[in-house]
Amino acid sequence: MADTRPKTIRLQESDNVVIALEDMKSGDVPQGMDISLKEDVARGHKIATMAIAKGEVIMRYGQIIGAAKTDIMAGQHVHNHNIGMGDHVQDYAFASQNTPLENLTSDRHFMGYHREDGRVGTRNYIGILTSVNCSGSVARFIAEAAEKSGLLDAYDNVDGIVPIAHGTGCGMASSGEGYDTLFRTLSGYARHPNFAAILLIGLGCEVMQITNLVGDRPVRQDGNLRFMTIQQTGGTRATIEAGLKELQDLAALSNQCKRSPAPISQLTIGMQCGGSDGYSGITANPALGIASDLLVRHGGTTILSETSEIYGAEHLLTRRAASPDVAQKLIDRVHWWEDYCARNGGEMDNNPSPGNKRGGLTTILEKSLGAVAKAGSAPLTDFYKFAEHIDKKGLVFMDSPGFDPCSVTGQVASGANLIVFTTGRGSVSGYKPTPCIKLATNSEMYARLSDDMDINCGDIISDGITLEAKGEEIFETFIRIASGEQTKSEELGFGGAEFVPWQIGAVM
Repeated sequence: MADTRPKTIRLQESDNVVIALEDMKSGDVPQGMDISLKEDVARGHKIATMAIAKGEVIMRYGQIIGAAKTDIMAGQHVHNHNIGMGDHVQDYAFASQNTPLENLTSDRHFMGYHREDGRVGTRNYIGILTSVNCSGSVARFIAEAAEKSGLLDAYDNVDGIVPIAHGTGCGMASSGEGYDTLFRTLSGYARHPNFAAILLIGLGCEVMQITNLVGDRPVRQDGNLRFMTIQQTGGTRATIEAGLKELQDLAALSNQCKRSPAPISQLTIGMQCGGSDGYSGITANPALGIASDLLVRHGGTTILSETSEIYGAEHLLTRRAASPDVAQKLIDRVHWWEDYCARNGGEMDNNPSPGNKRGGLTTILEKSLGAVAKAGSAPLTDFYKFAEHIDKKGLVFMDSPGFDPCSVTGQVASGANLIVFTTGRGSVSGYKPTPCIKLATNSEMYARLSDDMDINCGDIISDGITLEAKGEEIFETFIRIASGEQTKSEELGFGGAEFVPWQIGAVM
């Protein structure tokens, strides 16, 4: 039987490019076009549907993704060699399209761990949190010693011990944006609902002092936090011994917490895309947008981030902002990013990455328009700084770089108890203490990296699955994973190297 599936897709009537849905050869005639290809075009890449003069805009998603750098013939491959950013002016139209979604009332629950502060965890870990890189190895020594000793063997309700090491905490200013950002990040992890208890380890002489992190306030309402410094405790061996004693007590306390029903409104999900391709904005991202809307309609929270990767699409969010003030906070931060890049010798169009480009993405405008599809259609409730505690329901935005481990670190610190990650090239990572659900944008990559991918969204193209059906599948997966089912990255043991605080400012 002949394959009758379309080989290209036009996303909006106003687009002057179509997207190849399979590798195509010079001379092929795309469906619905009366011209033949002038050259080979790889799957996920763009094909001009008409002649485009030098300087004219290129349209995808019904939006401008760049301008022609040369004259482009109909049937020609449209990519880095003949398209650039061009001038783009957006109409922000603050809060002009913030139509609330219809609320869904149901008794849908997940099985979670209820904490003293009212939040609910999806996992029940003990964390060994470090204030500085200098205590990172000792934190890992303590975790390794606990594992070798079988410390958790008697505690079936504890998921494990997670050492949180990082590369900063000293050699930085003791005040200002960089210090405040790290402080929020460490504080957010210390009180995260997926941690039943925290052991906080410092060296003793660092800029990020343990006494400042703990202060005169309860970091955790349940009191399940212990802290020490290596210098005061007596060195490496003494700190390992002291840490093991503290972990024994914390494990007994943590084991008392058991899974029980919680409304799905207690889910806070960080949404990420990494290793994106030309399919990301067609399959996985819009399907995730539908799942995001479903969770928001049930009273839950979803977090969009990666400010540098919504650049050029920010007008789609400002229009949906709950108020002009929320929209202005987003635009103020976009301007901060423009200045941040300029003073550090970078540029906002440094994205897409080489892998993104091989997958068919050309400019940051194109990548951003596909990335914003993760946000669905819900109003934008509020804007938050990196790692700032999220205290509102609905769709929110948290400022972050586009570097995935760093962005997810901020989302987890802000309170995300699940992460969902779309990828077209095949990202492999995990983010303890928060499980990460991986969505493949295309069926070929899903088959090739099946041990790492949780859901195939490529069947939207290959098998005609609707976006709505895929969104429902993703939503139901949220509930299963939140209730204890392991993700592929958890099964593989990821999460020990992906804690990456955002370092802002001089390293001294």
